[in-house]
Amino acid sequence: MTGFRLASGGRIDRNNPVRFQWDGRTLDGFRGDTIASALLASGERIVGRSFKYHRPRGVYSAGVEEPNAYVTLGAGAHATANAKATATELQDGMRVSGQNAWPSVRLDLGSAAGVFSPFLPAGFYYKTFIGPFRGTGFWMACERFIRRAAGMGRASRKPDPDHYERANAFCDVLVVGTGPAGLAAAETAAMAGLDVILVEQDFVPGGSLLFESSTIEGAPSDDWLTGRLSFLNACSGVRVMPRTTAFGLYDGDVAGLIERPPESGDGAEHEVRGRFWVVRARCTLLATGAIERGFAFHNNDLPGIMTASAIRAYAGRFGVGCGRHVVLATNNDSAHDVARDLIRTGIRVTVADSRNEAHPTGVEGCEVLRGCVLQRAEGRRGVRGAVVAPVTGGPARRIPCDAIGVSGGWNPAVHLACHRGVKPEWDEALGGFVAPGGLDGIEVAGAARGIWDADTASRSGRAAASRAARRLGMAVDAPPMPEAGGWQAPLRPLYEVQVSGRRGSKSFVDLQNDVSAADIRLSAAEGYFEAEHVKRYTTLGMSPDQGKTSNVVGLGILAAARGIPLPDCGTTGFRPPYDPVEIGALAGRSRGRSFRPVRRVPAHAWHYRNAAVMIEAGVWRRPQFYPRQGEGLEEAYVREASVARERVGLADVSSLGKIAVQGPDAGRFLDHVYVNLFSTLPIGRARYGIMLRDDGIVLDDGTTWRVGPQDWFMTTTTAQATRVMAWMEGLLATRFQGLRVHLTSVTDQWSGVSLAGPRSRAVLEAVIDGVDLSDDGFPFMGVREGHLRAADGRMHCRIARISFSGELGYEVYVGSDYAEASMEALQSAVENEGGALYGLEALGTLRIEKGHVTAAELDGRVTLGDAGLARMASRKKPFIGKTLASRPELLNEARPQLVGIFPANRAETFHSGAILCETGGVRGHGVGWITAVTHSPALGHWIGLGFATGGARHDEVRTLVATDPVRNKDTRVEIVSPHMFDPRGERLRG
Repeated sequence: MTGFRLASGGRIDRNNPVRFQWDGRTLDGFRGDTIASALLASGERIVGRSFKYHRPRGVYSAGVEEPNAYVTLGAGAHATANAKATATELQDGMRVSGQNAWPSVRLDLGSAAGVFSPFLPAGFYYKTFIGPFRGTGFWMACERFIRRAAGMGRASRKPDPDHYERANAFCDVLVVGTGPAGLAAAETAAMAGLDVILVEQDFVPGGSLLFESSTIEGAPSDDWLTGRLSFLNACSGVRVMPRTTAFGLYDGDVAGLIERPPESGDGAEHEVRGRFWVVRARCTLLATGAIERGFAFHNNDLPGIMTASAIRAYAGRFGVGCGRHVVLATNNDSAHDVARDLIRTGIRVTVADSRNEAHPTGVEGCEVLRGCVLQRAEGRRGVRGAVVAPVTGGPARRIPCDAIGVSGGWNPAVHLACHRGVKPEWDEALGGFVAPGGLDGIEVAGAARGIWDADTASRSGRAAASRAARRLGMAVDAPPMPEAGGWQAPLRPLYEVQVSGRRGSKSFVDLQNDVSAADIRLSAAEGYFEAEHVKRYTTLGMSPDQGKTSNVVGLGILAAARGIPLPDCGTTGFRPPYDPVEIGALAGRSRGRSFRPVRRVPAHAWHYRNAAVMIEAGVWRRPQFYPRQGEGLEEAYVREASVARERVGLADVSSLGKIAVQGPDAGRFLDHVYVNLFSTLPIGRARYGIMLRDDGIVLDDGTTWRVGPQDWFMTTTTAQATRVMAWMEGLLATRFQGLRVHLTSVTDQWSGVSLAGPRSRAVLEAVIDGVDLSDDGFPFMGVREGHLRAADGRMHCRIARISFSGELGYEVYVGSDYAEASMEALQSAVENEGGALYGLEALGTLRIEKGHVTAAELDGRVTLGDAGLARMASRKKPFIGKTLASRPELLNEARPQLVGIFPANRAETFHSGAILCETGGVRGHGVGWITAVTHSPALGHWIGLGFATGGARHDEVRTLVATDPVRNKDTRVEIVSPHMFDPRGERLRG
């Protein structure tokens, strides 16, 4: 053994050395190492620090269940925090650093927090900072300290330069896990003619076969593994996916996978960091194995204490001896197999088995202490000895050693099965939770089923695959599923070893969060004795490993404290993800300008040719303003709004949601959706409507036109178009299944413009044929069909006389293919009348002057009364939200109401988002807020809309203070009617 690297053995490529940086020092490893195995081989014992007390932590496991060895990969914008050293493939040039420590994990000044551990018991944050301290400067100082101390690694604040992808796949059978059960299952399914996806979270397939030697189906395990992989890789119907974690199972037979290409760690440009797969499988077969757990004893968090199977894995797979003398403390047969393998490598082993009947065959060349338990580990920065004693009492014995392997039992990895909403069931003989039977579309095999023998596990995989094939209609024989178990002697439950009379014992359950056995007993004593309560009171299982090695141990201690059987304690819920998933991988390419598809109005290119400055409005690119020579935003929109008031303006409103509501019962359906009556609306007329959510809060507003006996044309706000469509489809699919109604989103089929201003009728007279545009022939809220004359011919159009600006106005819709032609014709007519194009900014000015609401006001917390629209609600018919809209709190007159806002000093301005407060009482949430602000050319000063408690008072001028915390500015404002211009609506009637 050179250092801690064994002279031979393992699956690493000793001819391919790898160099990497660890906390600024250069270390060596080999191709095939993980970061953890390379660190252990280099003699690095301390690789992390615990969350609360910053106690030194070493590598504990050899997989994703790792609670201690979390590191940061790379640096700067490429840094990846909280990477598991035990599951990350070592790459040449990789930069690895410790975290949650300063200046380093070897010497961390934060460890001084351990001195205060007696004052930081479970739930201290719930109990300490209350009473006289609450709301004081002392509490605020403590809060800042606690928040700064939170977290493990530190994510970079720079934009992530790496790339992530998203992909979809379908298969007959999804097999998760490539141990003996998974490989046998995949082979059986493939031979039955099924399409198979085989997923392995490790970078090398094989599972436990990578470090265990056994006989499977009559062949040595190495030969068996090579044969299965050769067949599967050559089979056209099989996709083998290493470095891929199945992190969740969802309804509809959907699985979420994260594929992680090899991690360079050096910040290579355009590196693909992860690939998010959505897989739809007809059947899912879980061969996810089992996770070894430890037990609580004094000093059980010292570096050098690991699970027994991890010590075996590092020796057998990576050629790393975790110690020269290893003590294995166990309550089951598996540790004896570990001892046998370690002795073959030349490592000295002592086994302390809590059972008197332990493993009758014994282990040659190993001292086995039967009926003995590990009481405590000795050492400060690493293991120096182990103290064992008989279970029944008697003198303790100190065994000098430099590593301890613990095995308190095995937890079948049933997380994915439980993601479908089922609860695991406790199996007393196995000493663990197993997945319940009868799972729809899911089969479980191997150690995930509680089968411990590799040969039996392979048979269970073939049985599970055969059952899946028969379920999918294949004519195959289905061999019987083997029984669970496989050890020679039964397991003896072991969750904690307590030593009477020993004060200050540190027996940890959750190593990362420093949750001790005493914390769990304290939680139960203080009334938090349900599993979910204990989790939140103590933070048990809240770390990135999600309690994979600690939860069952915690439940065992909790059961003892309560004096009840362990199954009666219940379990915490298993929720996705099984293993942490990078947010970047979930987002994929949907980031920056690709965060969501950019939608362009049909005349998008035409607007650019006419000097439009575009702006993102939700998912749309819309014209914001059309500057002339020397104009900025403010000068341009004020000019455009003035022209619309004085002459005529033309604006593109194609982004409004447009829905065709058709069918014999369309009118009845609209009566349910809107608060006002629509079924009696005559053909050729439009009506403004408001729709509520079920809770009585306003969802959206808009106009709906009746264009035929069974044909209605609904317009929605741009912001809520998608939501309204989905909501109405849901209503028809669930509550109103008997109504004969069909919905079609036609937003993209129509291009729409708004004409506003005194000369808008003259513009239409110049370009429209077949429509009587007089007041009598085309009244306000009328709808007509006609033809629009353009340079290259006539096009069908639909026109409504409605106004969002408060002026005489019309909305004109043509097919999207004719958008540019219609804009050319209408612009020419507008310019002949002295008008101009206007954009979104001027549109906002016109609507604010009139007090018309948009999504800025209808923000999901506003009632009809708040918006001044209560009179619209029908008293003669039911509608969605009517009952809950009548709740006393929603009818309270003290609720903030829509108001107009003027600066008290007309030369001043204020900003949207400011809080309205009483004069002399600028604090808290105030009495209201400002939603929209603009400079009004019609009124000659800045104005705004917002909400204020008590609304506008007609008998007096009400003055408030608009406080802007962002700009640190207070402005005195006057509260007026929201209808600040032409309150009687005389202008819109021409």
